[in-house]
Amino acid sequence: MKPILIGLLASLFFSATFVLNQSMKFSGGNWMYAASLRFIFMAPFLVAIVAFRGNLKPLLRDMKARWKTWFGWSFVGFFVMYAPVCFAAEFEPGWLVAGTWQITIIAGLLVAPLFYKEMSTPDGTVRMRENIPWRSLPMSLVILVGVALMQWGNAERLSVSDILFGILPVAVAAFAYPLGNRKMMEACKGKLDTYQRVLGMTLASLPLWLLLALVAFMQDGPPSAGQTGQSLIVAVSSGVIATVLFFAATDMAKGSAQKLAAVEATQSGEVVFALAGELLLLSVPLPPAISWAGMLLVVAGMIMHSMVSGRLPVKPAHKAAASIQEDAISGHDRPASL
Repeated sequence: MKPILIGLLASLFFSATFVLNQSMKFSGGNWMYAASLRFIFMAPFLVAIVAFRGNLKPLLRDMKARWKTWFGWSFVGFFVMYAPVCFAAEFEPGWLVAGTWQITIIAGLLVAPLFYKEMSTPDGTVRMRENIPWRSLPMSLVILVGVALMQWGNAERLSVSDILFGILPVAVAAFAYPLGNRKMMEACKGKLDTYQRVLGMTLASLPLWLLLALVAFMQDGPPSAGQTGQSLIVAVSSGVIATVLFFAATDMAKGSAQKLAAVEATQSGEVVFALAGELLLLSVPLPPAISWAGMLLVVAGMIMHSMVSGRLPVKPAHKAAASIQEDAISGHDRPASL
């Protein structure tokens, strides 16, 4: 239950992204600044935190030794995740982007077979491919139906281009985030803590964010003081606090695709928090009734995920080993994340 509560708290801080991206859009800010400044501002804060904990040198050594791994999965997990979300904010309200983002819950289930886990058995270490946690799929489908209803409720207000550019980029980002996060977590093999991993992925993706900021500068000149300040708030709230909380929650749940799916389902709280923030700060119109029904389904799916995860039994070691051997015999063997 603790990882789920931490994940839900992370969703509160993550929601600042959707609200402030809308605020920047209304003030005429370039979406590329909204994306790049978050990570540029994140870097100093994270360097200070990791250095204070005395863990900066081990991280830099690891990044130097495996720079291709760090750059590759940071590109997927941070750049491919966040740039499309900021782009989509140009075409849809923040709460709707947050709702569409919940596709990441389904994505988290579907990417499971791309990962491997080592388990100790009486016959030695067995490496097996993760299975899709089918038990979580019904709850995730409830969330997906909720997302569809939210989009349907706004279909009359949005043009075809709004729907196309507002949905597809977020869908891509929704798959990139769990893939990059888990692959990098897998690559670190428990040798680096959450703060180190977030900083490493931020530093590895920094050249891409600087390039994006350069393109924005060539288009519109320097960012306004308002956009700079709001980007700083997003960097601290969503980039540092929320990311560290969420990565910490996934660390607690690692080794169980079912529990990881439940932690990732807590991100559905962003829909409610983003809508509340926009209604209070930006005076956006109230969503139609069908969109409210969609939001309720999203939240219901998250609650069901949490309840199922909390009831998961813990297998004794000998039963777990037997289960692994049965899976291997049935053809699910695994030889041996963003």
